[in-house]
This record gives sequence, structure tokens and C-alpha cells, in this order.
Amino acid sequence: MLSFISHSPEQTRQWGQSLGALLRPGDCICLQGDLGAGKTTLVQGIAAGWGAHDEVSSPTFVLVNVYRGENNQRLFHLDTYRIESPAEAEELDLDSMLTQGPLVVEWPERIQPVLPFEHLWIALTLLDDTRRQIVVEATGRRPQQILAQLPSPHAPGH
Repeated sequence: MLSFISHSPEQTRQWGQSLGALLRPGDCICLQGDLGAGKTTLVQGIAAGWGAHDEVSSPTFVLVNVYRGENNQRLFHLDTYRIESPAEAEELDLDSMLTQGPLVVEWPERIQPVLPFEHLWIALTLLDDTRRQIVVEATGRRPQQILAQLPSPHAPGH
């Protein structure tokens, strides 16, 4: 497990870039946090580190955004806020997405039964206007390898 406080949106994005650079097809990243906790900010960093050519936006109303990278690679960004049940999520064919690229899921608790066993679970908690508590837990061998390679950010000036 990794736990730290991000002191700014920039720090959250930078840490996300480190994570994104490690991702490959089949990796599932779950982002749990209330509205305004920094999920989309983190995805912006993940997508940049992964090498996305597209601008990142929250897919709340379209459910899935697909970001393109080099050699026709894809990064899938799923927002399950509007999904009513895990059965509804099954219709999205997460397995197909995972064979084509990494998958980042916002509001994963809404579809937890259909998520892959192996995943990184990142909980973001709003502390104040700029600070976020970020807790990362890895389930499975590949996610544990990713977690072991992630930097542990330090407070600015330390």
C-alpha cells in the first residue's frame, strides 16, 4: 500500500504521469473518490504519462472515453457514475477494453463485482481546496509490480 498527501493539482497530475508511464494493456486502475476529489486531474496525468494524444475530459455522460497513443494503442477511461448495476456494466465488455489497452475506472465501487481481480485501487479524499489524501492498494501480481515502481511523493520543499 502507498499513502500520501498531494498538495496541488499539479502534484496529483505529476504522480499520475509516473503511473501512466507504467501501464500496458490489461492493467485496470480504479479511482474512488467523491465529486471534486481529483479523479479527472489524476486521469489527465495518467493519460499524459501513458502517451495519449487526446485531451482528457470526464466521460460522465458518454461513459467511456478512448484516448489514442502511439501505434494505434488505446487507453480506456470509464466513468460508472451513471451505471445503475454491475449487470449494466457487463454490457460494456470490459474484457474487450482490457485486451486493447489499460482501463481507468472512475466510481469503481458501483461495478466492483465485474472488475478484474487484478487491479490498482486508488482512493482520493478531499482534504481542502488543494490537498488530497491518496491511498493506493494493489490486488494481484501485476498491480503489485506497478505499485513497487511508483514514486512516493513528498511535500513541496522536502
